[in-house]
Amino acid sequence: MLTLIYGGSSSGKSAFAEDYVCRSKHRNKYYLATMDAKDEESKARVEKHRSLRSGKGFVTLEHSVDVYEALPEIIQIDSGDFSTDATGPHSVVLLECMSNLVANEMFRDGEINSADDTVEKILSDIKELNNERISLVVVSNNVFDDGNEYDVGTKNYLKALGQVNEEIAHLADEVYEVVVGVPVKQEKEA
Repeated sequence: MLTLIYGGSSSGKSAFAEDYVCRSKHRNKYYLATMDAKDEESKARVEKHRSLRSGKGFVTLEHSVDVYEALPEIIQIDSGDFSTDATGPHSVVLLECMSNLVANEMFRDGEINSADDTVEKILSDIKELNNERISLVVVSNNVFDDGNEYDVGTKNYLKALGQVNEEIAHLADEVYEVVVGVPVKQEKEA
């Protein structure tokens, strides 16, 4: 099962996503962190999120790129117990956050990858993680409403993030938009 949780900065989407995962019946809960904390602000944000997760039973896996590489770690931690029963997979992965992942993949190793290549890479990784053995919850940002004019690099990043969000929403079983702390389930067209 794939779920997309989407919202603006400080909208409450992370808190809702963690609560959503904690309310699930999954035996094993993983937090797949994508932030590559290089400055003090980023490090403070990581610490805030760790503190919010404290005591919730998450195993944290950090992958700022190549998120599909978390799958062997999950299999190893779960001791290969990926059996499913009538209630579905025993493991759930909360991927936080897509906007970081897109930036990390696009501006990787001192190179600038095209928006199309970035989208293709991320969607391939997401499809690898989204399989019958685990449930995947993806958190992403709405950064499209500010009306500012940006340079070409930023426009390409926004294009890639928009395409990734759109495709994940299309693939998802459930989509929630969090607005001022209130999750609104989006109805998907049949």
